[in-house]
Amino acid sequence: MDTNEIERLEKFRRILVPYFNTLKARNNKSEVYTVQIKMSYYEVGCVITNMLKMCVLTLDNDGHIMSSTNKNPINVSLILEMVLEMFPVDEFELLGDINQVFNSDAANVAE
Repeated sequence: MDTNEIERLEKFRRILVPYFNTLKARNNKSEVYTVQIKMSYYEVGCVITNMLKMCVLTLDNDGHIMSSTNKNPINVSLILEMVLEMFPVDEFELLGDINQVFNSDAANVAE
């Protein structure tokens, strides 16, 4: 490479630095990326609820079917996959364990 080309590439690299930061590679060799969304558990629950409602409304109104009037149908399976990824399963398992501890404590106190 000549000097001008190297300088242009370096300038291009400096321009790009603040961009393309949303997706993070899971590992260096993977083409799979993750996105970090900062929100509370309550907000995650609201987003999941609204996405599920959207899927129900889409299916009820045939919004998932391509037709002459609906050229861009909603991909319900893609939305449901996203919901599954967002669902805080580990946290629900923890809540279940905590619930068992408190229920057994409450039963012991009642005896």
